Amino acid sequence: MATANNNLSEYDKTTIPNAKGFRFGIVVSEWNDTITEGLFQGAKEALLEHGVLPENIVRWDVPGSFELIYGSKKMQQQMVNAVIAIGCVIQGETKHFDFVCEGVTQGIKDLNVLRETPVIFCVLTDNNMQQSIDRSGGKHGNKGTEAAIAAIKMAELRKNS
Repeated sequence: MATANNNLSEYDKTTIPNAKGFRFGIVVSEWNDTITEGLFQGAKEALLEHGVLPENIVRWDVPGSFELIYGSKKMQQQMVNAVIAIGCVIQGETKHFDFVCEGVTQGIKDLNVLRETPVIFCVLTDNNMQQSIDRSGGKHGNKGTEAAIAAIKMAELRKNS
């Protein structure tokens, strides 16, 4: 979803299933932690707002965004209904950005294809810090909120399929 002219935190709350019976894992990258903490808070608040009990939100921290793949794979084994992978990669002067973004994207895609527990991609891949601030609770809302809503919907889909 493009964020231009959109607020990531705005959605029709009447269309979201009650998530009281669900358990969610959230894997959070420690890299760019001011951003990832904002994303985590947005996700947590949205889950709680839709009925998830606080004890049914499991958080694990990993060193960086590339480690989200392994952390999410291990979290899938923790009897959760969905996993949210939260990270932030900001363009720098080298190709490292491209390699990390491609690896994380493909790794999370692979987890979704090969395993039964959905993993929601909540990794910002921005050109600069301001773009990340704008999408982690700033003027464009919070991508963490959007990821939590996707996680609830995917947990419901998994339950009903």
